[in-house]
Amino acid sequence: MRLSRYFLPVLKETPASAEIASHRFMLRAGMIKQHSAGIYSWLPLGFKVLTKIGNIVREEQARAFAVEMLMPTIQPAELWKESGRYEDYGKEMLRITDRSNRELLYGPTNEEVLTDVFRSYVRSYKDLPQMLYHIQWKFRDERRPRFGVMRGREFLMKDGYSFDLDMEGAVRSYNRMFVAYLNTFSRLGLKAVPMRADTGPIGGDLSHEFLILADTGESEVFCHADLVEMDAPGNVDFDGDLQPLVDQRTALYAATDEMHDKDAFEAQVPEDKRLSARGIEIGHIFCFGDKYSKPMGAKVMGPDGKEHFVQMGSYGIGVSRLVGGIIEASHDENGIVWPKSVTPFGAGIINLKTGDAEADKVCEDIYARLGTAGVDPLYDDKNDRGGVKFSRMDLIGLPYQIIVGPRGLKEGIVEVKDRKTGERQNLSPDAAVNFIIEQYKDI
Repeated sequence: MRLSRYFLPVLKETPASAEIASHRFMLRAGMIKQHSAGIYSWLPLGFKVLTKIGNIVREEQARAFAVEMLMPTIQPAELWKESGRYEDYGKEMLRITDRSNRELLYGPTNEEVLTDVFRSYVRSYKDLPQMLYHIQWKFRDERRPRFGVMRGREFLMKDGYSFDLDMEGAVRSYNRMFVAYLNTFSRLGLKAVPMRADTGPIGGDLSHEFLILADTGESEVFCHADLVEMDAPGNVDFDGDLQPLVDQRTALYAATDEMHDKDAFEAQVPEDKRLSARGIEIGHIFCFGDKYSKPMGAKVMGPDGKEHFVQMGSYGIGVSRLVGGIIEASHDENGIVWPKSVTPFGAGIINLKTGDAEADKVCEDIYARLGTAGVDPLYDDKNDRGGVKFSRMDLIGLPYQIIVGPRGLKEGIVEVKDRKTGERQNLSPDAAVNFIIEQYKDI
C-alpha cells in the first residue's frame, strides 16, 4: 500500500481522555475513532490488525475441532427468560422493544441462542461432541467505559460453546480449548497465564481466565513465576489426552485478587518464585454442565436408551480487546511495536526524497518485490520531511523499516531498522529485500 493513497489520520497530540498506552497510541496512530463513550469506528490500520487477530483465532479453533458459524447480535428476550438469566444480568444488558412490542436485547453473550440451535437439530449422543463458535460484535452497557478498546461498550468477541454427553466429555472439550488458547495467545506474541476464575453470571464450577501481565492491567494477579516462562504446548494431538498439559499449568498457584488466598500462595510458592503484578484478561473459559441445557430442554438420547441433558461449556476471547492488550505488552515511548504475526504491514519503506529519480526507482522496486513475496509493505511516498516520516513510522510500529535516500544510494546501500531493538544495518537494496522476506518465512 502506498501511504499517499491510504487513510491514516495520524494525530500529533494525545487526546486528554486517553489514560493508558494502548488508548493513546491507537488514537494517535489513526487506528480508531471514538464516537461516544466506549464506542469506536475501526479505521483501516486498526481493522487490519483486528482481522489478523481474528484469523489466527480461527486457525487455532479449527485445529481444536471447533466449527465456525454466525449468530445474531439481536436476540429474543424469551430465550434468556427461559434460561433464567434475563433479570439476573442487570443494567449491562441493552434491552430493546421492537415495533410489535416484542422484547429483544443486544447480545452480551450467546449461551441461550446456541442452546436453542442445538436443541433444534441434535437428538442423539452419536452426534456428540459438538464445538461451535463465532466471532461477533457484542454490547455491554459498562457503567464506566474507559481505557479505549480495553473496556468498551461495543466489542468484538470470539465465543464458542461445547456440547457433550457427560461431564467426562465436557472436561475433554474444556481441555482442548485450554490448550488452544495457550497456542493462540503465543502466536499473537503474548505470554498468557491461566488462572482459576470466578464463574460470575455465566455459571458453573470450572473456569479459568487467561491474563497477560501489564502495568495497566485492571486485576492484581499472584502466581508462580514459572508460569510466565512456560512455552505454549504447540503442535499437539487434540484427539489425545490433554489433561497432563492442563495439569502442568494448573498445578502451580495462579489467582487474581478476587480468588487470591495469601496463606496458600505463601505456602505453595517459594519466596523467590512469588510473582505479584497487574494483569489484563484476554480470554475466559467455563465448564458449566447443564446450567443452560436443563432449563432449556437441550437433551439427547444416550447409549442407554435414556434422555440426557447435555453438558456444556463456553469459551471467550476478546478479539478487539486483544489489540489493546498487545499494545500494552509491546510498545515504547515512540509508539507501538507490533509482533510480526499481527502487524498491519510487514515493513515500512521510507523514501527520504520523493521525486528523486534514483530513490523513487529503488523504492518502487523494493515495494514490488516485497509485495510479490507476500510481505505486504507500506510505502511512505509522501512529500514530507524525513523527521515526520520517521516519527510516523515509529508510531504505527511496523517491525521493520527500509530507509532509502540519495546519500546512501550513492554508496549502493539502504538502511534497515528493527523497530523492536532499534538495531540498524546498511545493506544493498537486494540484501534488504531478502533480509525482510527471511524474517517472515515462518509467520
